[in-house]
Amino acid sequence: MKSQFFACRSDKATGGSVTGAKHNICVVFPAKASMVAESFERRDQDWIVHAKVASDLIIQVGDSMFQLHKLAMVSKSGYLNRLVFESGSYGEKTNVPKIQIDNFPGGADIFELVVKFCYGWKVDLTAANVAPVICAAHFLEMGEDFKRGNLISRTETFLSFMLLTSWKDIFQILKSCEAVSSWAKELHILKRCSEAIAWKASIDPKTFASRGDDTFQFTTQSNNAEKLQHGSVAENWWFEDVSFLRIDHFLEVIEYVKRKGVRSELVGSCIAHWTAKWISQIHFGKHNLPEHRTHRLLKVTAESLINVLPEETNSISCNFLLHLLKLGTMMRINVEQLNKLERRIACMLEQCSASDLLVKNYDKSTTLYDVKIVLKVVQSYLSLIWNPAPRLHVVGRLMDEYLTMISRDEKLSVEQFQLIADVLPKNSRVRDDNLYRAIDVYLKAHPSLTEDERTSVCRAMDYHKLSQEARGHAMKNQRLPSYVSMRISLLEQVKMAKPMTGSVSDYQRTISESIIRLSKGCLSVTQQNEIKMMKIEVMKMKMQLNALQMCKMQMQRQVKGCTF
Repeated sequence: MKSQFFACRSDKATGGSVTGAKHNICVVFPAKASMVAESFERRDQDWIVHAKVASDLIIQVGDSMFQLHKLAMVSKSGYLNRLVFESGSYGEKTNVPKIQIDNFPGGADIFELVVKFCYGWKVDLTAANVAPVICAAHFLEMGEDFKRGNLISRTETFLSFMLLTSWKDIFQILKSCEAVSSWAKELHILKRCSEAIAWKASIDPKTFASRGDDTFQFTTQSNNAEKLQHGSVAENWWFEDVSFLRIDHFLEVIEYVKRKGVRSELVGSCIAHWTAKWISQIHFGKHNLPEHRTHRLLKVTAESLINVLPEETNSISCNFLLHLLKLGTMMRINVEQLNKLERRIACMLEQCSASDLLVKNYDKSTTLYDVKIVLKVVQSYLSLIWNPAPRLHVVGRLMDEYLTMISRDEKLSVEQFQLIADVLPKNSRVRDDNLYRAIDVYLKAHPSLTEDERTSVCRAMDYHKLSQEARGHAMKNQRLPSYVSMRISLLEQVKMAKPMTGSVSDYQRTISESIIRLSKGCLSVTQQNEIKMMKIEVMKMKMQLNALQMCKMQMQRQVKGCTF
């Protein structure tokens, strides 16, 4: 049954990304109209209200003209009442005042609803129009001091009802606020919507499954209602719906979500989700720059996102922060913000994986992944660490894995490869096996390199830090430049000769000591013959030892002479 003031009804949802099982409509019925209109006639963009008496008020809203009656309008609007009285035409029938309103919230379409309300016709309030109607009612000063049950109280009551009962309607209200942004902010409509979203996002959906509460419709797909009943809805159920919000509305929602105590990791993931969806809609042109008209919006957005990031450690992924740093660098945002973001990523490097460092370039004419931005972060890391030895080894392995991943890129130049390979000091690697693997992958992906270029690629590798297995592979690797292969082979021969010369020397010393010890005693003829044979064997061993030592010295001279 319809009440004296308004009646609400729920209709089945017709679908959409932000869904609830139902959405609300409020049909407003004024208690008593000051003047009853017999009909409304529309001629193009103009409205004419027909009643028993002739119209005596003209109001122009934008390009639309409304021929109305003073009594109907001024009895509910303090704003119009004041203008009519100031014109000195109140009560006059011959002088028809004309009021022009250029900045009316919602334009002529919303003013039409207000006119119908003033004349006692029913007005359908929905999530799509309630916010502009509230702004219009406040603009026209349609409060309770003029009429009990006036438009402000009706619309405010319905707004509160929707914020409590319908998840879907909240987002439709926020969307409608875009056309009346300044009014909606001043009247705290944005705040109330943001608080409602934050409140529902902060509540574990499993609690509703456990008690069978269907007050809130946490559904983003048609089958999620069933999932909710089984308690299987994820904590990020609200991400997709929030990702459709405009940047200023999104930032407001995030601020209130933080205040509600939602976990920082969840807040960070939501920001990353919104940014990924938003960035994918931007068309970048030559040199990675967007169209001029969107440059300012991109800059403000990047700065705003950096400011709203949660401060807690590990609340944001390293990969997302790198993408945000790239966007901020392209848009030339505040240098202090960029430096702060760089330092934050640098502090996370030791917990990152190589895939976290992969940031795609927007320009297809350059490398697939942005190498410069990773270099900047690593250089920032080197300036921050205090105890480099064990921590550098972690980052050293990380950079070698990253280098292996990007080495397959055909557009990665030799200079860029060298910059990544040399960005860390030599003591950052215990072994160079991972670096060798990256070199091998790069040479395989770039078969047209010259001999000098292939040699330059190998410059960062320390052959002494290669394992036995890696050296064995390198000696047979035909992709390596011949000069490098020869050097590794010589090194391997030296390593093999060293234990041999050591064992011969030990054997010689043992034999000599035995001969001296035996010569001090009384020996038989047979024993003396055996000693002669041993002396001959020792002489042979001396000759072999001298030959091996000469070979070793020659190889060492060759190794020292092999420089790039």
